[in-house]
Amino acid sequence: MNTQELRALSEEHSAHNYHPLPIVIADAEGAWVKDIEGRRYLDMLSAYSAVNFGHRHPRLVEAARRQLDRVTLVSRAFDHDQFGPFVAELAELAGKDMVLPMNSGAEAVETALKTARKWGYEVKGVPAEQANIVTFEGNFHGRTTTIVSFSTDPDARNSYGPFTPGFRTVPYGDIEALRAAVDDNTVGVLIEPIQGEAGVNVPPSGFLTAVREICTAGGALMIADEIQSGLGRTGTTFAVEHENVVPDVYVLGKALGGGILPVSAVVADRDVLGVFKPGQHGSTFGGNPLACAVAREVIAMLRTGEFQERSRTLGAHLHARLGALPSDQVREVRGRGLWAGVELNGKARPVSERLMERGVLAKETHETTLRLAPPLVVSQEDLDWALDQLEAVLAEV
Repeated sequence: MNTQELRALSEEHSAHNYHPLPIVIADAEGAWVKDIEGRRYLDMLSAYSAVNFGHRHPRLVEAARRQLDRVTLVSRAFDHDQFGPFVAELAELAGKDMVLPMNSGAEAVETALKTARKWGYEVKGVPAEQANIVTFEGNFHGRTTTIVSFSTDPDARNSYGPFTPGFRTVPYGDIEALRAAVDDNTVGVLIEPIQGEAGVNVPPSGFLTAVREICTAGGALMIADEIQSGLGRTGTTFAVEHENVVPDVYVLGKALGGGILPVSAVVADRDVLGVFKPGQHGSTFGGNPLACAVAREVIAMLRTGEFQERSRTLGAHLHARLGALPSDQVREVRGRGLWAGVELNGKARPVSERLMERGVLAKETHETTLRLAPPLVVSQEDLDWALDQLEAVLAEV
């Protein structure tokens, strides 16, 4: 079947909850993908940071193959030989005691919210049903009913009520608004160290430090959603490291599965995750042998520091080139490491479509922002070629 026929099937038989670019990908390796007709494209999106290590990285594919030959699923009714090493190694990477594995990022966020509430009632002593969690405008933590209850994006929120109570939302980067929102019944502050879906928004310098201080003073958990920003994307293992901040809870996903399968986790110390007892939370697939085997290889790759260094070095080059784009075409460039939001003076969709025609895959968000997040394995030569295409497209439109 050709591209037109395959896209017609998708258009007719799938819900229209996405607006994909008109391409059908059939093959991928490293930073490059091929469509069904064999045309090559440089991937500058990395599946929203799920493919940080490139498509089909040999180490990750081999880890999956080895495990596929042994055992793939037993459920948490039994232990398996990959589980203990996985949770120990991930806890060590994050500098915490315990791990609660799940599958999707949204599941991990939901788990973190439940953790904060349970901890608040059983450890902090918040009166029953009175716990509140503070979130931020522009947030994106997933699409479950509870999570969209505190979204400020109309597309994510409209027509899905009634909504889950217990959340207070304040402007991102506003320290005084956060301070005013935290009270004795606040059990957690949920924050993206860099807001991805909102356009790769970097908070003001010192904001993460202030969040940490306010949480400590108020006896609330600082919950860092590092699903997009973590695991090397910004030049450090976790984005909070840019301000030397240590949250109480890490929420991880996307790149943890190596671009092979969904793997997510909540990571915290024993005094937080220790509130769970058997039967109080779970997942049939969470922490399955295949997921653990792949994630263990991801952790091993991150331990070398190679990918964090590539993100720092190539990220500096990326931002230098983006910063030199003409101001009549680009209003602002935001981001860290190999992650950028290019705020245009016009709509971003035509730019992403023109880039696709030139062999570069990127995607718009919120009408005027072009997101760039190439795999951390991208070469500088390929990165420069993609940026050359962006310059040419901006001159055309």
